[in-house]
Amino acid sequence: MKKRSLQSRIFLFGAIFVSLVAIVIGISFYIIISHAVEQQVGERALSIAKTTAERPDIVAGFRTENPSEVLQPIASDIQKSTGAEYVVIGNEHGIRYAHPIEKRIGQKMVGDDNEQALIHGESYISEATGTLGKALRGKAPIFDEDGEIIGIISVGYLKDNIATIFAQYINNIVYIVLIAISLGIIGSSILARNIKKELFDLEPTEIANLFTERNALIESVREAIITVDANGIIRMVNNAAYEILSLPTRTELIGRSIREVIPNTSLPQVMESGEGQLDRTMEIRGKKAIVNRIPIRVGDKIVGAVSSFRLQSDFDRLTEELSQVKQYTEALRAQTHEYNNSLYTISGLIQLQSYDEALDMIHIETAEHQSLIQFMTKRLQDPFLGGIVIGFFNRAKELKIRFILDEDSNLEQLPKHLQKNLLVSIIGNLVTNAFEAIEDLPEEQRIVRILIVETDEEILIEVEDSGSGIADNLYEKVLLEKVSTKNEDDRGYGLMKVQENVNDLGGVIALETGDLGGALFIVSIPKGGYLYDKAN
Repeated sequence: MKKRSLQSRIFLFGAIFVSLVAIVIGISFYIIISHAVEQQVGERALSIAKTTAERPDIVAGFRTENPSEVLQPIASDIQKSTGAEYVVIGNEHGIRYAHPIEKRIGQKMVGDDNEQALIHGESYISEATGTLGKALRGKAPIFDEDGEIIGIISVGYLKDNIATIFAQYINNIVYIVLIAISLGIIGSSILARNIKKELFDLEPTEIANLFTERNALIESVREAIITVDANGIIRMVNNAAYEILSLPTRTELIGRSIREVIPNTSLPQVMESGEGQLDRTMEIRGKKAIVNRIPIRVGDKIVGAVSSFRLQSDFDRLTEELSQVKQYTEALRAQTHEYNNSLYTISGLIQLQSYDEALDMIHIETAEHQSLIQFMTKRLQDPFLGGIVIGFFNRAKELKIRFILDEDSNLEQLPKHLQKNLLVSIIGNLVTNAFEAIEDLPEEQRIVRILIVETDEEILIEVEDSGSGIADNLYEKVLLEKVSTKNEDDRGYGLMKVQENVNDLGGVIALETGDLGGALFIVSIPKGGYLYDKAN
């Protein structure tokens, strides 16, 4: 059986609920009215009985030789004038002196409900079955001048006739109930349509699926995500946010003000202006982060904002990896270009039939390449490190730079815990800067030397160039600020990154004037490593 839609269920439940409420109210209203009518009829009967019992002609009629002749006409007049079903007058023994049916005069009154009036002298309302049927009666004792009980008045209204009065009210109540049910059905239909519209015509299962998918999506991204309402109260936080905020996942953030968690947040300003902020830098709990802030709108109204952020170090790491890939690509390109030049030269010599010169060039290129490979295999056995050095050799040949790998270089294997990407970034930035520092010199003066050596405790890296060196006033700033000898605005970040990477590896870096006349960078990295010691 196909499950009903949300709209039909809301309509059905609403209609049933309103109908039941209307019916219950109608029944309750009928019961209240019936009781009120009965009470009113009973009080009316009692009032007539008490008034009749106090009439002097009724008391005088009891003193006559034949009370029935006097009292019967009086009782008939009272019955007609008040609309009562009957007015019965009896003596102190309950024997009738007056009755609507004359042949029953002289007989004992029926119902066994005269004791309170004849014995105790009380006036009251009773419900009993008499000769005319079940009736609601008002009874009052009759007293003489001396206060003695000499008789009883009974004024009654038959229950069947009272039921007729109730029937008149029932019709009205039924009409009211039907109108209420009709209005409830119409209201349920309108409510169902509006709720369905507010839910974007989605069914509960679809909403549940979307909610589950949203949570899975939010938790799958590595960026921290926080959403707030219009008052700046946090409504959603993913696990990545807890990590960046350095908070335990059990810390309750939902319901707290965003300013309590991130005091320098700009989310309130975003909600006020209605303009998003993309790729903004800020410091969160002592960490540099890149933040995006977007207002949440429902129609034209801003109901909140969402902020996504990630640590600057994550972007820096990606930048380093891309830089390394770029360096490898550039090295391969340079190597390919150099080999092509050599092949073109050899091809030309062969075409000119200069076979001896072609063989000499092949031998020179082969010897130089084999010498480099043998030296690298013997002295720099780590392929990760050897690869980038060979790449720089090829790049140096293309730039007409004499690239010297110091013969004292020796490194068997990088420690496993050492982050190779940081080490390669350090060497890459220093060598690239050295190449750029001498690019304007005459070809014979372009020299760059690199030394990579390990001891029992550290790895030592030296990069030296034959350029003009670093000005004295820049020595203290070059590793800490964006400083460049070039005029371009986007330069000067390399040495800052070198300093950060050296710090991450727990090492130190020094800057001196080298024997070649240019800058000499000396980097010392402990084999244990700062990060390694911290982790252990």
